[in-house]
Amino acid sequence: MKKTTIRFAQREDLDELVKLCEEHAIYEKADYSKINKKENLSAHLFSQEPTLYCLVVELNSHLIGYATYMRQFSTWDTNFYVYMDCLFLNNNSRGLGLGVELMERIKEESLILGCDLIQWQTPTFNEGAIKFYNRMGAYSKNKERFFLDL
Repeated sequence: MKKTTIRFAQREDLDELVKLCEEHAIYEKADYSKINKKENLSAHLFSQEPTLYCLVVELNSHLIGYATYMRQFSTWDTNFYVYMDCLFLNNNSRGLGLGVELMERIKEESLILGCDLIQWQTPTFNEGAIKFYNRMGAYSKNKERFFLDL
């Protein structure tokens, strides 16, 4: 495999990002519509105070994966944490260590945002993802929402 790059998404990535989002939805057996996705992602990713962050994995000038996350507040913990909304690698890119690289980068970015906890969810049927997250040191609770202490 040639050299991959993990970087923040740019406006010119939006068409490929929307396609990856659709692949992700199909993988998770969910409905997906491309209507307004590009415009909405642009508004949230590239505003003066972004409400969403997106890291992309690039190989040979094409996106092969992405992860999105946001800073949120927990009333119970009375502290901020990062909620990872999506982590997806296309079928040919799994099992190459790129998921670990994405997670490590999200951990770094979480600390920059002042957060020492990451939370996320995955469908219970996504056994590969659950095994991966467990190997990363994450643990789950009843709703299959994962937590990773930093």
